[in-house]
Amino acid sequence: MQKLKLSDLIEKFLVYIEFEKNLSKKTQENYSLWLRRLEEFLWDIPIKKITPMSLLDFRMSLHKKNISKKTINYHIVAIRSFFKFLIKNDIPVVSPEKIELAKIEPRTVNYLSDEEIIRLLAAPSEREKKELKMQRDEAILYTLYGTGLRVTELCNLKKDAIKQDTNQFFVIGKGSKMRTIFFTSKAKEKIEKFIKNRTDNEDQVFISLSTNSFWKKLSRNAIEEIVKDYAKKAWIGKKVTPHTLRHSFATSLIKRWADIRSVQTLLWHASITTTQIYTHVDDKFLKKTHDLLGIDDE
Repeated sequence: MQKLKLSDLIEKFLVYIEFEKNLSKKTQENYSLWLRRLEEFLWDIPIKKITPMSLLDFRMSLHKKNISKKTINYHIVAIRSFFKFLIKNDIPVVSPEKIELAKIEPRTVNYLSDEEIIRLLAAPSEREKKELKMQRDEAILYTLYGTGLRVTELCNLKKDAIKQDTNQFFVIGKGSKMRTIFFTSKAKEKIEKFIKNRTDNEDQVFISLSTNSFWKKLSRNAIEEIVKDYAKKAWIGKKVTPHTLRHSFATSLIKRWADIRSVQTLLWHASITTTQIYTHVDDKFLKKTHDLLGIDDE
């Protein structure tokens, strides 16, 4: 019987996640990186020779390279998925359940207060002198905060995805899945105003206005710089990224008593566990909530 080598099976798995699972290009690239590291460490041994101890040695080698626990866990998730694929195809291998994830500190969420959001959204009209750029940047900030979009989804938003008669539009999200997104009326108003005042025929909603890249689609880095710049102009003393606005979107909904399942759907989280990070609230908010009991008023 031909020996089943690790490299050959990894190659088959990568084809599987591309064509059968239809995972995003970024996920495919990450899985390839993490599994190739395993292959490099184990020297392409026959799959049946991989043991829990050899996987532990691999994990320790990553620690010695000062790779964070979080990133090591990504490697473990990829290995688990790979081994599940092998078992599904009747190839004996270490049980994925035996490969445990490292315990890490609870994730902290960076979000803006209501007052900081007001200052940030007002920054373009207060600080930008070029009218069309001001309209574009306002639309970017209002859309990020008012929809919870990921920055890549914002970059790829096209005019024809926006439904004229409703506050909805469509994007291709993670895993190449079509997502329905809801605008706030203000966000849609800002986008429509920006599009109306443009003189180009480009399909992209958010375009560059720089001389050297006029009318081209804005890159992820460009949008990150726009958000960062206005956060400074609004005197917000913390790191602010497009994802900060996604966090703020979800946190604002939770603070306004939105059902967590509804927030999960709006964010398109596959697992409710991911959404639960937004149930964090500060002591001041908890105090206001507790005061609703009203016993002291009797």
